[in-house]
Amino acid sequence: MRSDLAAAPAGTGTDTHCPYCALQCGMTLRRSTSGSTSGGGTGLEVAERPGFPVNRGALCVKGRTATEVLAPHARLTRPLVRRPSSGELEPAEWDEALDLVAAALTRTRAEHGPDAAGVFGGGGLTNEKAYALGKFARVVLGTSQIDYNGRFCMSSAATAGTRAFGVDRGLPFPLADVARTDCVVLVGSNLAETMPPALRHFTELRERGGTLIVVDPRRTRTAEQADLHLAPRPGTDLALALGLLHLIIAEGRIDSEYVESRTTGWAGARSAAMAHWPELVERVTGVSVPELRRAARLFGDAEHAMVLTARGPEQQSKGTDTVGSWINLCLATGRPGRPLSGYGCLTGQGNGQGGREHGQKADQLPGYRRLDDPAAREHVAQVWGVDAASLPGPGRSAYELLDALGGDVRTLFVAGSNPVVSAPHASHVEQRLRALDFLAVCDVVLSETARLADVVLPVTQWAEETGTTTNLEGRVLLRRKAADPPAGVRTDLEVLEELAARLGWEKGFPAAPEEVFDELRRASAGGPADYSGISYERIAAEDGVFWPCPEGSRDEGTGVTSPHPGTPRLFLDGFATPDGRARFVPVMHRPAGEEPDEGYPLRLTTGRVLSQYQSGAQTRRVGVLNEAAPGPFVELHPRLAGRLGAKDGDSLAVVSRRGRAVAPARITRGIRPDTVFMPFHWDGEGRANSLTNPALDPDSRMPEFKVCAVRVELAEAAKDEQPSTPVELASPGASGPSGAPGGAPPPAA
Repeated sequence: MRSDLAAAPAGTGTDTHCPYCALQCGMTLRRSTSGSTSGGGTGLEVAERPGFPVNRGALCVKGRTATEVLAPHARLTRPLVRRPSSGELEPAEWDEALDLVAAALTRTRAEHGPDAAGVFGGGGLTNEKAYALGKFARVVLGTSQIDYNGRFCMSSAATAGTRAFGVDRGLPFPLADVARTDCVVLVGSNLAETMPPALRHFTELRERGGTLIVVDPRRTRTAEQADLHLAPRPGTDLALALGLLHLIIAEGRIDSEYVESRTTGWAGARSAAMAHWPELVERVTGVSVPELRRAARLFGDAEHAMVLTARGPEQQSKGTDTVGSWINLCLATGRPGRPLSGYGCLTGQGNGQGGREHGQKADQLPGYRRLDDPAAREHVAQVWGVDAASLPGPGRSAYELLDALGGDVRTLFVAGSNPVVSAPHASHVEQRLRALDFLAVCDVVLSETARLADVVLPVTQWAEETGTTTNLEGRVLLRRKAADPPAGVRTDLEVLEELAARLGWEKGFPAAPEEVFDELRRASAGGPADYSGISYERIAAEDGVFWPCPEGSRDEGTGVTSPHPGTPRLFLDGFATPDGRARFVPVMHRPAGEEPDEGYPLRLTTGRVLSQYQSGAQTRRVGVLNEAAPGPFVELHPRLAGRLGAKDGDSLAVVSRRGRAVAPARITRGIRPDTVFMPFHWDGEGRANSLTNPALDPDSRMPEFKVCAVRVELAEAAKDEQPSTPVELASPGASGPSGAPGGAPPPAA
């Protein structure tokens, strides 16, 4: 298997995968036939790879320009150390930089204990790096204080899926099944901008005569493709799902045989749904009763149907229950565990799935094992060659860890994350990072978080290293090395190997990714996410392998071992619960963590745009992407704009109880009059996450990114200290602090 493109002739290339979202689209990297101008001066260009089944050659603009971030001018190429004499980050040699990080970790542990050293990872790290980072935290540092930004991605769906089915995998079926079902309810996802190559599966669904229902407070590019668009107030998705289940019950669309034979807990879920009658749900959500009835009929009458959730319902302080309500709807109609039907979550980050499966998450060990399970601890400790009693217990979740910086946690090691932009209540998180005794950051670029660091370590990117990722389907993929990194750049695995050696662990942290993967396979064996039967060779030969994939079975008669085929579709024979049945969990609607009131009468929701990705740390360095999406904006309805006296492009101040953000107005009828939208890809005065609410889901510990109370003013008239006179809408107001139903209608299409 050739891994180095440098030796390949022009026109040939290396099959690999996009570095961005969880589709992990297949692509080919090849040496440019036109010289060094391609790919931002890297000499590489992206070519389509039609044979990969997820995207079948289609790529979005981010994927097509992904090589530009490989260019030396766009990224870090030398370690940086903050000099006491100048207070500035200045170039340094690797040994000095690593010695400083190791000394800080040693000092912190000696003076304050192991839990004073924290580790914060990223959902873009390969499985090998995520595994090694979790092992480094728990074995070398002995700290429980490790989590990752994937907690902000799909943790509510993971918690709800595990609660209902016994295991979580983003999609329990291949994405291609979407085109072959009869009805899809897409909740809180704008695929046309966040995962454009996936939209073709939904287009094929409709071309076959299937139905697409989109639930989103905005009329997005995705909603424009739908047969039915439901536009609830942000934060009311839970009531909407309960209202649909109420109608499914009342109109006799329950699959009673399935409920009886394959589930438990139906009575409680039924009782909860019956408390959410259509007229009540209309008042809470703003979705009309006729629309509710039509959605229930389309979904309930379909022979095959799916519900797919994304960040909209998940990034709420009740995200687990919200996703659980949609799962209950699927269970009541007999969908999960049947062909071309079921519930799935559209994972967002490139390796958000694998990143938590193998040890970055505060409460999990490799193989999706629970850290508080004695048997799991014994198994993993044996693979690691340590005493199980030496492994720390579960630690803080991502936001709780960031909130503790400068207090209990004195030193932080960050790998591949930019919480200064991506975390909720970001101004507070920035203050906590500044309060640390020592901050070390491994990254490709000098992100806003890296700019605050005492030491910055430049590391390799997707095309400069080999490693595996796990996409939204649970398909384990191989990203192959296609080119050498610039001189002076090391891999994250090399960094962890060097730091571990300086901290007394000469062995156990190899830098060779395949060696790390082989250990990961052993550590995952027997766990819910069992990778033990997966190898680099199998992945390359099969376009990826779906977990669980345990080691093959041996025929004692012939002595031949047959490889396990992998598991493209989960739950066909039973669920991963002790009795093999899925569990209904009764849930009731409740208000968001923060409801509009007199001082903050509007709801803010946040999200992404097509040409930027996550915190923008990489995409904001690509010229064509910046031209398409140069900065933040405030999307608002004409009715609201008229009351503000705002015109398109006017500078608006959006103010919450936590902060203020300023950005140009973008006026559209595609958003509710009681709601404003901001993308979150930028720092500075337009940083949307300066506003968002860190209220946490009690089970998943997901922050409430998707809804908070704000006021909006013309920027020159905005006041930081006192609330302004609230904007009064022509229609009745939204829910007050007590959660009493309001009644604003949805916007016109």
